[in-house]
Amino acid sequence: MLYIMRHGTTDWNVRFKLQGRTDVPLNDAGRELARKAAEEYKNVHFDICYCSPLIRAKETAEILLAGRNVPIIPDERLIEMSFGEYEGMDYSFDHPDGPMPDSPINVIFISPEKYTGSIGGSEPFSELFARTGDFLEKTAYPLVKEGKDVLIVGHGAMDSSIVCQVKNLPVADFWKAGIVNCKLMKLM
Repeated sequence: MLYIMRHGTTDWNVRFKLQGRTDVPLNDAGRELARKAAEEYKNVHFDICYCSPLIRAKETAEILLAGRNVPIIPDERLIEMSFGEYEGMDYSFDHPDGPMPDSPINVIFISPEKYTGSIGGSEPFSELFARTGDFLEKTAYPLVKEGKDVLIVGHGAMDSSIVCQVKNLPVADFWKAGIVNCKLMKLM
């Protein structure tokens, strides 16, 4: 089986700040979410866990799998999408006050199918899909074919790219998978 999970919450999640590759740690609520997930999913078997090298994903994996003797392997291909110069700024996706009309980065969240290149140094979807696709083809799929239960702990955009590839979804549906913090999603 192949499973995926998004990290617990951070102060930037709470403040609706675009994190990307900025290495923001979990907050106390995020750690509590991970502990609750550990209890909720304690009977789900995992042979191995791969995670983003960013601290919020690694810490989530460590809390989730504490005492379970499941190897946790950080993999650079699972790092969050870079949002370039927009990291740290308020963003519109899921923001209670609605879209920020003047921010060009909003195309990623509002019309992902129209985001075809880099905006302000952000990572193009083509690069995100290439590296996460490489992880799936070279690492995850071979293990699943061997009968292993593989867990990926990552981020909203990175997880969405994997969900799109596994489920063969168009980029227009990039955000529709509903990647919720610390909720386990079975992909295959």
